[in-house]
Parts: sequence; structure tokens; C-alpha cells
Amino acid sequence: MVKHDIKDITLADNGKMRIEWADRQMPVLAGIRERFEKEKPLKGIRMSCCLHVTTETANLMRTLKAGGADVVLCASNPLSTQDDVAASLVRDFKVPVFAIKGENKETYYKHLVSAIEHKPEITQDDGADLVGLLHSDYADTYLKGVIGGTEETTTGVIRLKSMEKDKALKFPVLAVNESQTKHFFDNRYGTGQSTLDGIIRATNILIAGSTFVICGYGWCGKGLAMRAKGMGANVIVTEVDPVKALEAVMDGFSVMKLIQAMPRADVVVTVTGDLNVVDAGHVEKAKDGAIIANSGHFNDEINIAALEKMSVSKREVRNFTQEYILKDGRKIYLLAEGRLVNLSAAEGHPAVVMDMSFANQALGAEYICKNSAKLKPGVYLIPEEIDREIARLKLKSLGVQIDKLTPEQKKYLDSWKSGT
Repeated sequence: MVKHDIKDITLADNGKMRIEWADRQMPVLAGIRERFEKEKPLKGIRMSCCLHVTTETANLMRTLKAGGADVVLCASNPLSTQDDVAASLVRDFKVPVFAIKGENKETYYKHLVSAIEHKPEITQDDGADLVGLLHSDYADTYLKGVIGGTEETTTGVIRLKSMEKDKALKFPVLAVNESQTKHFFDNRYGTGQSTLDGIIRATNILIAGSTFVICGYGWCGKGLAMRAKGMGANVIVTEVDPVKALEAVMDGFSVMKLIQAMPRADVVVTVTGDLNVVDAGHVEKAKDGAIIANSGHFNDEINIAALEKMSVSKREVRNFTQEYILKDGRKIYLLAEGRLVNLSAAEGHPAVVMDMSFANQALGAEYICKNSAKLKPGVYLIPEEIDREIARLKLKSLGVQIDKLTPEQKKYLDSWKSGT
């Protein structure tokens, strides 16, 4: 059932104002919504969306509804829900929402089931939990009705490609995360800024002068390293990919094994999408007072069970900050239960950058409606022309003009003959 009571006027009013504020910074999505209102490309399509329940997501839900979709929303993370936004979505935009900030694991999965029971024809996922559950526990009941889906995250795309490789994926999914207008901007600039925002809100530490260890140098790691360095941190990068490690070196960062970096680290942040990146052996090497956080999709990146076992006590010393006292007296601080610190302790990515990500989601849903009959089960990229159109619309909203190739230049670039 929907948690949020539409009678909760104060909560919903606050959410509505915040949704409107975000909308002012999302002109590309607003333009798509205006077109969707006229054309109704999603008319009658049932959509189940498993996303972070934020102001930006609310504007995506409005856009899908404007396109004619029958949409429900559940949370993609137990700590990322903004309750005021959920309340406003229910009251003002008539979108059923299955999410409560801080919900336990059992409730989280009950909400996933509620979204699945909507009998979706199109799914929108942020981490592939909805798709995974559809393919396991509900394969015989609701899977056959799905014509396609979209996936927002690096973690989710990795899971879906694994399903595709095993021939387990039963419908086409657009890897929204792979669009250039998504990962170049959302992952890099959005994650970079919002992760620092979450860490600062949870701890109120000074970034300048601190030793900041970043595990992973993908687009999220690059953005975080850039922002931490810009605020005066001494940044160390750890990697398993030699090419990415080399790139980090040439970007001016120290690169070493995590086990070497731990004794120096004031802050350690994981952004890899992998399991037990910070493990028991790393905690053994951590200095007293070290802060550990995660900005990857799942809290699996930090071996919390090992940290619990190594500790004699724990307590919450600030909102989203738990202090673990180890057997030798050292104190380790874990932020947001190891979950996405940028969405748990802060508000997630700024609306300006989510404008492009959710434009990809909206246009991806439209693309599936038009092309599902042609697409076999598998993971697909959103067509390049859609990606470029989103970039063009974003530039227009920013008042930026760019040059166009002349017919002569196009002919030259298309020719294999020497220009001399």
C-alpha cells in the first residue's frame, strides 16, 4: 500500500514547492513533457518505475503521465526517498508511490512487489532490482506482459549484461546509463558534487587538507576526484583497471593499492559497483577516525558485516554517521549505512544535470513503444540521434550556440581520398 497520506498537507505542500523548483532547472524534460501532452506517445501503457524518489524523479513521473502512461513508482534504495516528494506525487500528480525513507529490507521488497503487481508493460530501473525480481519470483505471472525497459545506472547495466550473457533476459532494455548525455554529465558532475554534499552534511568535516581516497576511476570516480581536488583535498585513487589507473596518474592523482592508502585516509569513498571493495583487511589498516562512505548503487561495496564483527560497540553520533569502536580502541565512521551517501545524506544530483538523464528515460520509453516489436531480448544503447538531440536541447536552454558543418566540410569528412 502507499505509505504517504494525501491528507498530510504540510509535507505534500513542501514537496510540491521543491518539485516546482527542480522543474525550473529541467527545461529539456519540460519541453519533452509539453510535446508528450499533445502527442500522447505512451497512451495506455502501464509503467512501473523503480527509481530514487526525488524532486527530479517527480518531474520525470509528470512527463510520463503527460505522455499518457499509467505509472507507479517505488524506491530503488531504502534511504534515498524524499517523503515530502512522495506525498506530493500522490496528492498533486496522482502517481501511486511505494516508498518510505529508511524502510527496512522487508518493506523495500514489498514495495518492489507492489510495483510489479501493476502489471508493467515498460519498466524503468535504477539498479535492476525490479527487472531481477520480475525474472525470478514473478516470471510466470507478470514477465510475459513486459515489452521493454530502461536502466539508469552503471551497476544495473552490469547486472543486465550478465543476464543477457546467460540468456536470462527476456525483454529488451535500453541502457540509459551508456548515453553520452547521461554518464558524461550525471555520473561525472552530478556524482562528484552530490557525493561531497552528502559527506559534508553527514560529518561537517573540512575537505581542504584532508586525504581523500577514491576507490574506482570510472566516470563517477573521475567526477568525485575532480571535485575533491578542487576543494583542496589530497586525492588518492585506487583501481583494478590498468588503463583507468594510468589515466588517474596522468590526471595528476596519486594511485596505489587500497591497502597502502588506508593508513593515510581521512575519507574513503567507493564508486565501483563491486563487492567488498573495502574489506576487513582494509579496516585493519585504517587510522583512528577514518570516515568510510559509498556512492555506488548498493552497500555491498563495503563489507559491513566484517566491520560489525571487528567492533565492540557502535552508535549514531550524527544523522547518517555511525561510529564503530574497534577492539583496539580505534574509531571508524560509516556514513549512511554504506548506502548511496549522496542520496541518503543529501538530495542527490542537482536538477540541471538530471534534466538530461531523465530526458533519456522519457525518450527511451517512447522509443520502446515505437520499436519493441523490432527488438529482441537484450541490452541496447539509446540511438545516437536521440542522445545528440538531448545535448542540442540542453545547449539551447543554456543559450549556447555552436557551429554547423558546411556542405563542403561534410563532403570532405565523408571522402576517403586525400585532401592534398
